[in-house]
Amino acid sequence: MKKLRQFDALVIEEFVKEQFHQPSHSQTYYEIVYIFTGTGRHFLNNNVVHYRANDWFLISPEDTHYLEIKRKTHFGVIKFTDSYFSERKPLMPNSLLKFQPEMMMRNKAFKEMRLTMDELSQQNLLRTIKTLIHSKDHKTILSSPFIFYQVLSLFALFQQQWGDMNTHYNWNNDKQALISFIHQHIYEPEKIQVRQLSHTFNISPNYFGKYFKANYGITFREYIDNYRIKLIESRVAAGLTLRQIADEFGFTDESHLSNYFKKRTATTFSNYKKAHQ
Repeated sequence: MKKLRQFDALVIEEFVKEQFHQPSHSQTYYEIVYIFTGTGRHFLNNNVVHYRANDWFLISPEDTHYLEIKRKTHFGVIKFTDSYFSERKPLMPNSLLKFQPEMMMRNKAFKEMRLTMDELSQQNLLRTIKTLIHSKDHKTILSSPFIFYQVLSLFALFQQQWGDMNTHYNWNNDKQALISFIHQHIYEPEKIQVRQLSHTFNISPNYFGKYFKANYGITFREYIDNYRIKLIESRVAAGLTLRQIADEFGFTDESHLSNYFKKRTATTFSNYKKAHQ
């Protein structure tokens, strides 16, 4: 598989394509991709996400991806290496030192579906992306504190929207943090058991189920099953085998996965594939 390399600490690009110019590939850098206009599909690792205007993606060096363009697409791209932030720690505000942009880029939960923000955050994101693109050819792009803070503000928006996924959360102050935690650890069943979640979010195990249903309008088990099924369906769409899907989600074997899928969707894998080809 092709591996793209970048030696500059920061590269900002803008381009319009009717057909994507790269095959499926990995890369040595991190990449924020913003869709100004256009539609298509983004293949990221084992996921397929349909994109449209104002969507955006976070891609890290461990990922493989490519895009299938349906309607001519206008891209804005911010690419940076590990050194971009590590060499600028003195410029980092103390309030933002608690998270690492690189770790946020690697977060698996951000790669499962279309990423969304509230309207104000989306407007701020678009404004910042446009500011960076306007400055992309400036000769001081690598040394400019202004550019650095613009890039950093993107991650402040990400953090504001979902919270810091790598800390011990306060359930009472941030209900969304529970959902984010579940999404991040959906592949690690032991971390999303009621006992573990109750400890992480400081809530009584005996009260957890009732609290979840009251706040989300669905039982905890139903939410877990619905989210897992959605991810499994995306794997099927990406062309993975039952064995590969079973291994990723911790099922004993293909039979275990097939029974789980049929019980919760009332259809078999083969019928699902035929209906979505």
